[in-house]
Amino acid sequence: MRIHREGYPTLILTFIVLSAFALLVHFFVNFAVVKYFLYLVFAGLYIFFLRFFRIPNRKLLQAAGTVVSPCDGVVVVLEETKETEYFNDNRIQVSIFMSPFNVHINWIPIDGVIKYFKYHPGKFLYARLPKSSTENERTTTVIDSGNNKYLIRQIAGFVARRIVWYVKEGDNMKQTQQLGFIKFGSRVDVFFPVGTKLNVKPGDVVTGGITVLAQE
Repeated sequence: MRIHREGYPTLILTFIVLSAFALLVHFFVNFAVVKYFLYLVFAGLYIFFLRFFRIPNRKLLQAAGTVVSPCDGVVVVLEETKETEYFNDNRIQVSIFMSPFNVHINWIPIDGVIKYFKYHPGKFLYARLPKSSTENERTTTVIDSGNNKYLIRQIAGFVARRIVWYVKEGDNMKQTQQLGFIKFGSRVDVFFPVGTKLNVKPGDVVTGGITVLAQE
């Protein structure tokens, strides 16, 4: 299993902390059943962190004219709404909620040029809440494919406390290049032009870099 570069500091710190607890258990817990149960708990926690920072073994899609999901998760919102940060007009919003068990790499959904990028400090509300899109810590990225512009918003959640991004304005990006990473539970919104025919609906499970959200 390959580990994402964002995981190494967390995994090293977690290993040190869990090892310290394991030593305390070894020297101060006398009941064998309790001791080995705690060892299993520590091992399970470390495996969870390893899986969280995993790089999935998948063949990422690269297909002209398609908009792929920027992340793994569940579609929790699909509605027409007014986007007020960049477009200032109506757009179709697709929101994808990522649980702590999902892969948390974010991918570029379509070939294009980064026309706009901004980081917003903010709150850490539960990522499923509609107001998390405008009140939580987040980034906003606008990609111009040459045919349309798409806005992607990385949103921190109640558990997520760090958003990482790898793009800047003017970058020419390819579909399924890495956009960034969000640590722990979080959400990604994608805003499409009104009239776009979507291939997903609320409740659908999507796979980042593979599931086609829409055709241009």
